[in-house]
Amino acid sequence: MTGMTVPHHVKVGPITIGNDLPFVLISGPCQIESRDHALFMADALARIAGQAGVPFIFKSSFDKANRTSVSGQRGVGIDAGLAILAEVKATLGCPVLTDVHDAGQVEAAAQAVDILQIPAFLCRQTDLLLAAGRTGAVINVKKGQFMAPWDMAAVAQKVASTGNDRILLTERGASFGYNTLVSDMRALPVMGETGYPVTFDATHSVQQPGGLGSASGGQREFAPVLARSAVAAGVAAIFAEAHQDPDNAPSDGPVMLPLDWVAPMLAKLKAIDAVVKG
Repeated sequence: MTGMTVPHHVKVGPITIGNDLPFVLISGPCQIESRDHALFMADALARIAGQAGVPFIFKSSFDKANRTSVSGQRGVGIDAGLAILAEVKATLGCPVLTDVHDAGQVEAAAQAVDILQIPAFLCRQTDLLLAAGRTGAVINVKKGQFMAPWDMAAVAQKVASTGNDRILLTERGASFGYNTLVSDMRALPVMGETGYPVTFDATHSVQQPGGLGSASGGQREFAPVLARSAVAAGVAAIFAEAHQDPDNAPSDGPVMLPLDWVAPMLAKLKAIDAVVKG
């Protein structure tokens, strides 16, 4: 990335993540719907990524605490969810990522998964960042829609102050008026100047928060376009949620990729990545 410091590499299981290394795919359904669904999606995505030659990390959330409406489905809960994620990891051997929402969740989550993700709206919550950092797990912090990219250096420093430098920073768009996000690709090299690996969240970046009234809308057709732009900027990973039937998913359906979109997208991203980092 232009103007970036010497890149810092983060090891997670068999995968090494870095801004100067081939990109990694972080993907899975928005929330854990059931054990069988999580295992099905993890296996399907692992096969697609493996055939494309792209390192793969499975992502799914045991709780979606930030819903537009109180009627929104939140997931299976922490106990059932962590057991399912641990089974995915043991069965498929791929690293696993999930969200945490308060300091009381981090110890249990870190025992089950490889990467603890700090949701965008919580990215400045000092106690949560410190508690997550102290687990020694990889910490992926999503940049809040309200945050400037250069302000993420201070966020990363909170985690690093615990002695844990296994940090990823994720761009997921910035608020633009009402119910709209916009992706500023300048944010990627700016956050890259920290040296920490930068991830681009292609699916949440096309979300329309609250756009459906009681739920968020989105324009999933633009997610592959933004993913290509981000890879051209030199990111370490692409975060893209996927589902076999996104239109009937309990959360974030309008932005999740259908499974049959993933392989063609990865083929194009690999070609761009090879040019940029070659």
